[in-house]
Parts: sequence; C-alpha cells; structure tokens
Amino acid sequence: MKKTRLLLLALATALCPQFLAAAPATRDDVVKQVNSCEAILREFMATPATAIPPQVLGAARAIIITNQFKVGLVFGIQGGYGVILVKKPNGQWSLPAVIRAGEASLGLQLGGKSVETVYVITNDQTPRQLLDGRIDFGADAKAVAGPKAAETETWQDGSMLKIPVLVYTKNTGLYAGATVKAGFVSRDDDSNHLLYHTVYDLPELLYGNFVAPVPEVKFLMNYVKSLAP
Repeated sequence: MKKTRLLLLALATALCPQFLAAAPATRDDVVKQVNSCEAILREFMATPATAIPPQVLGAARAIIITNQFKVGLVFGIQGGYGVILVKKPNGQWSLPAVIRAGEASLGLQLGGKSVETVYVITNDQTPRQLLDGRIDFGADAKAVAGPKAAETETWQDGSMLKIPVLVYTKNTGLYAGATVKAGFVSRDDDSNHLLYHTVYDLPELLYGNFVAPVPEVKFLMNYVKSLAP
C-alpha cells in the first residue's frame, strides 16, 4: 500500500508540474514573483482583519512571503514561490531572496486554490536553516497562527513574540496561537542567479554585502524597512 501511494504521488507530480515550485524560465518571471510577493504583503497590511501588528513586525528577524497553488487529484499537491528577507546583525534588512514554497499531502482533496502566506520569524536561527536547503514549518520550527492587528488582546502580554514562527494566511480560519503545520520553503539559487545577475547563492544574498540590490527589488525592500525599521 505504501509503495502504491508513493507511485501515485509521483504520477500526480509528473502530471501537474505547473503547480510545483520550479525555477522560472526567464528573469522577467522572477521579477513578477517578487512583485507578486510585495503585493501580497501590502494587501495583508491594508486592513485590520489581516494586518500584522507593529509589535510583531518589530520583533521580526526574518520575513517570508509565499504564494502557493494547490490542485486536487488523488493527492493534494501544493507548490509555489516566495521571497525571504532577514534582519542582519547590524539591524539592516537583507536583499529579498527568491525561494520555493510548497507541500505534498496524502488524502483525497478536490478542487484548486491559491494560498498567500506571510511568515514572521522572531529568531536568528530559524532562517539559517534554509541555508542547508529547506525549512519545514511545524517540524523544524514551531509555528503558530499570528495575531492580527484587530486582535490586540492576544498579543499584548508579549508571550507570542517568543514563538519562532508566526504565520499569517488568508486561507485558514485558525485563531491566534493555534499550532499550524504550514508546509515548507526551500532554496532557489537558480532564480536568484537570474534576478541579481550573480553567481552568489543564498548565504551571500542574505548575510553578505557582495551583491547590490537591483532596481526591481527596491520597492519591496523599502516597504519592509518601513514596516519593521
């Protein structure tokens, strides 16, 4: 039975490559992904129903924005893209680095949907796990649904700011503090090579000063700086 499930999962993956995180074909594709992530963050912040409180953003050591797509066959296969920015030891925000995002889950799932998510990471260790290839939220790092700006009573004592990953998504009805397993993110060095015209990889983009920001990422960088100076 286990082998059969694995074979079916492999077949579903082969039949639906457009829903899985794959390196974009051109630099324009990568730029569109970055622009999409900026738009997602701005949409989250535009209304108290989804906005991230300033106290949470002030505690951020990294911010991840993802756009995932889910298709229903026999298995639910979820893939997509995202960006990550980290706060360096000097207090400056890094370049946004492109990442892959997704989840493959067993079970009957019908229909398709898009899931937009913002992860606020409150420590320095969790984003560094991505340098090894991948972070599984809920497994590698505890992740809970983050409080919204309209839910002041859930975060004023500061206890939630000690949790490594606070998850904001428009797709769940979870209340603030509920434990979540929010899929995974992984490195996408090929896309970053295209975007920044560089041979440097994720560690240098996030923690080094070797690569200058290209014009297309400055809007997102400035917006993140304005939210979490």
